[in-house]
Amino acid sequence: MFDTIVIATDGSESASRAVAVALDLAGRFDAAVHALYVVDRGEIEASPEQVRDEMRSALDESGRTALEEVAATTDRSVTTAVREGRPATKIREYALEHDADMVAMGTRGRHGENRFLVGSVAERVVRTCPVPVLTVRQLDEGERDAETAAA
Repeated sequence: MFDTIVIATDGSESASRAVAVALDLAGRFDAAVHALYVVDRGEIEASPEQVRDEMRSALDESGRTALEEVAATTDRSVTTAVREGRPATKIREYALEHDADMVAMGTRGRHGENRFLVGSVAERVVRTCPVPVLTVRQLDEGERDAETAAA
């Protein structure tokens, strides 16, 4: 059913739960795993011109760290990639390029609760990506405690 799963991550706590769920599914279906981080070009362009190169480097490094964390949480082989552009567009393009059967991502990213239920990137991916998108919400503290106790 799932041969290739793309995990879109930004290194946030919400993304880490999506990583865990996606890796569990990949293990059950023996699926190939791709982890993708998108450097948001909009964030770079919105910053003052004199710090854009530094910001691009910092975001790129943050992405590499997030991808290393995905790979470190599993014994499965993980193909990693960093792209730059509009996150929802790049996630969709990457999924199509790699013939993904599913994209997994958190519902809220680094920018937190700027949307009520689903972050703007997750919402755009769900609306525009032609493959199934698994969104995994971040648990609040009480739910995390209950999940940990059940494990």
